[in-house]
Amino acid sequence: MPRTARVVLPDVALHVIQRGNNRSACFVAGSDYRTYLRYLREYAPEFGCAIHAYCLMTNHVHLLLTPASAAACAKLMKHLGQCYVQTFNMAHGRSGTLWEGRFHSCLVPTEDYVLACYRYIELNPVRAKMVSNPDAYSWSSFRVNALGHEDPLITRHAALESIGRGYRSLFEVPLDSRIAEEIRKATRNGWRLGVPAKPRGRRPASLK
Repeated sequence: MPRTARVVLPDVALHVIQRGNNRSACFVAGSDYRTYLRYLREYAPEFGCAIHAYCLMTNHVHLLLTPASAAACAKLMKHLGQCYVQTFNMAHGRSGTLWEGRFHSCLVPTEDYVLACYRYIELNPVRAKMVSNPDAYSWSSFRVNALGHEDPLITRHAALESIGRGYRSLFEVPLDSRIAEEIRKATRNGWRLGVPAKPRGRRPASLK
């Protein structure tokens, strides 16, 4: 069955996930994470994608980005993936594919959902029980977005600018499990966040 078409609109944020093939590791050393981020810094501006948040997990990648054109995200992920796989294979003496096919994504059309995706992405290592606090994980954008560290890769989304230093306080309470599940389903199926899929369900009253 063909995969659901992904909705992409210029200047509207996307939550993007790309997984390792058969959920196998796509990062096995610190140099792998640094290489991926180096390519991301190189290709994101080249293909017109503003990166707002990221988290590099052992076997998958989360990105929150805004593309300047409908094709920008696909071009970025294609070149990023190809260059990273070539470098990874050479470094680890392997060959063949690394990624599980095409990336998954969903449209994030409102500021509330953008903030929810920020938190969903940067809390990933906590949910996976890899760390107890997001600032203890080296391979995410949390320290930039919540603690003010410098990183030229990151462009602050208007939703984050609107709450300023209040972003860090959002991590004092867990992300609502209903919102987390909504983000997972929308990303897996290419839906627009905030638009109920069939069968229709109630939208959670709060994203905070």
